[in-house]
Amino acid sequence: MTRPGGTWQNWGRSERVRPRRVEFPRTIEAVQRAVMAASERGMPVKAVGAGHSFTGIAVAPGLLLELRDMTGLVSVDADRSRATFLAGTRLHQVPALLAPYGLAMENLGDIDQQSIAGAISTGTHGTGARFGGIATQVVGATIVTAEGELLRVDDEENAELVPAVALGLGALGILVEVTLQCVPSFVLHAVEQPEPLDEVLDALEDRAAAADHFEFYWFPHTDRAMTKTNTRLPADAPRHPLTPVGKWIDDALVGTGLHQVACSVARVVPVAIPAINRLSVRMWGDREFTDASARVFATSRAVRFREMEYALPVENVRSAFDELRELVDERGWRISFPVEVRFAAADAVWMSTAYGRATGYIAVHRYWRDDPTEYFEAVEQIMVSHDGRPHWGKMHTLDAGVLRERYPRFDEFVALRDRLDPDRLLRNPHLDRVLGG
Repeated sequence: MTRPGGTWQNWGRSERVRPRRVEFPRTIEAVQRAVMAASERGMPVKAVGAGHSFTGIAVAPGLLLELRDMTGLVSVDADRSRATFLAGTRLHQVPALLAPYGLAMENLGDIDQQSIAGAISTGTHGTGARFGGIATQVVGATIVTAEGELLRVDDEENAELVPAVALGLGALGILVEVTLQCVPSFVLHAVEQPEPLDEVLDALEDRAAAADHFEFYWFPHTDRAMTKTNTRLPADAPRHPLTPVGKWIDDALVGTGLHQVACSVARVVPVAIPAINRLSVRMWGDREFTDASARVFATSRAVRFREMEYALPVENVRSAFDELRELVDERGWRISFPVEVRFAAADAVWMSTAYGRATGYIAVHRYWRDDPTEYFEAVEQIMVSHDGRPHWGKMHTLDAGVLRERYPRFDEFVALRDRLDPDRLLRNPHLDRVLGG
């Protein structure tokens, strides 16, 4: 978000910049004018959404385009269950916009504060071994190119570019409209419970394959996994949502209030972290309910943190996780935030972390006031050794030389970037590192 005085910083407070200029376009034409004017001045341009990336992917030293005023539903193709949104639309706004049409997004992540454009451009995903990340739901998009022209990609125009533009890293143009392939509305039956960690790990691939949506959290220094299993049901299935009081206790009191206190205490008294984590395991994640899909997928994340996440071939998840556990024990670290493990189907989106392979994700977090460097870099070495690909919106240290080896379509993507932005109007230091200058 852009603060008074013109300084922009992301949600995790890991990146900040003072742009030379900030604009708040309300229309596609305004975006075009801004891009053309910046090009004439030789000023680089970046569009930002909600600032939920932990990397510098949206840092804008030149012109920053805040798309917060470009939100809402543009059109719906009811026959094909497709909906087109302005790019600044936040994910949490989508369910209400789709509800009158009996539609929903096929899958969501566990945070819904991102803009649609930001979520797909960084590879945001949920969990579910038969479901892809949010970018796989993209069937069309309109971008403003570095020359200020409109480029439409869908199954009728420039269809071959959809798998590139769907996850474009902000490097191909400014997304102004996104068309999603939706599904009929559905509800989810959620079962969240603590289980013995070793039992979960021993059956990990089977658990992921058997469920519509399966994930688990592990608080370091404990022997329990907090599992979450969601089963898809028709929209007219009976609903048994959490009561307002129960939801407040779980999400606001425990998930936010007590977790904030725990993180603050842990900074001052690190030796207390194992006991705090054991208490967290006893207090969190033992509930069962059925509700509309979006209300189950997304949860509140009010305690700020920083995150690194790697995508691994699904068969490598267990071994990588075991090494991570051993690492924490060997180094004697005290880690207050949980490790998260999720799953996704293989897809054909060029720069997707799940391109061409069934994927498991391991994410590590640190409280935002703690320095994550030592922990993240050591975990990163494990993930890289297990053929990992870093999440584009989360902290990592890899560069284009390494990433090129991990993405079969990397050079094709860069060639498209050369074609659409030959003068690198859309560059910033982060893109220079991960894609090359």
